[in-house]
Amino acid sequence: MKQLVAFDLDGTLAESKQPLPPEMAEALADLLEVIDVAVISGGDWPQFDKQVASRLPERADRARLWLMPTTGTKLYTHANGEWRPVYAELFDDEQKREILNAFDASLEATGFVPEETWGERIEDRGSQITFSALGQQAPVHAKEVWDPDFAKRKIIQADLKSRLAGLSINMGGATSIDVTRAGVDKGYGLKKLAETSGIALDAMLFIGDAIFPGGNDYLAKEIGLDTVRVRDPEETRAVIAALVACHK
Repeated sequence: MKQLVAFDLDGTLAESKQPLPPEMAEALADLLEVIDVAVISGGDWPQFDKQVASRLPERADRARLWLMPTTGTKLYTHANGEWRPVYAELFDDEQKREILNAFDASLEATGFVPEETWGERIEDRGSQITFSALGQQAPVHAKEVWDPDFAKRKIIQADLKSRLAGLSINMGGATSIDVTRAGVDKGYGLKKLAETSGIALDAMLFIGDAIFPGGNDYLAKEIGLDTVRVRDPEETRAVIAALVACHK
């Protein structure tokens, strides 16, 4: 029997950058009654708070919830009525400048200029620098049609890799590219969770919508976790219901 279920966020528990719908929040509360839960994604803590932490019903056992912003380079747990950071692995100022300059050069070289953007396109998340092609506030419908097959981002990703040797550059969400320290991805974050929680990797199950070669959830499979690929949040709720029934 598994001891922890880890989830991707955007496209798995909620639509891109959208809060958990009430029915998903209730489903997670049901799951937290029987097993530990982790959520790992590229967004920073304010995004996690908006999408997950603030949406849970009062009955949810937050002490069993592990929230992992910026691809697991940060970890938050709940104690004494508040969320607190357990660790945060941050870039220094020189590294940030190098990454930001590389993004500028790469976007110019590859020539991907969208017709319309919503908000800032590059965000400093402390332990991760994230490029969102259509801007941080882009509506879901626009994001879904911009790069559904990852083709555009693969070109930008390849160019960035030539400029940022020694850093991890991965596609995340619907339109984003995340830059973290070398070797830092969801696989790294889940290994770090195993060390911190004391729950072995083979006692974890990972659920995500991008568990395929090149997808940012595939790293969970590569480090040996049992995985379930879902199409969307609706299918995720069905999987959660089955897990709750199994554990009860």
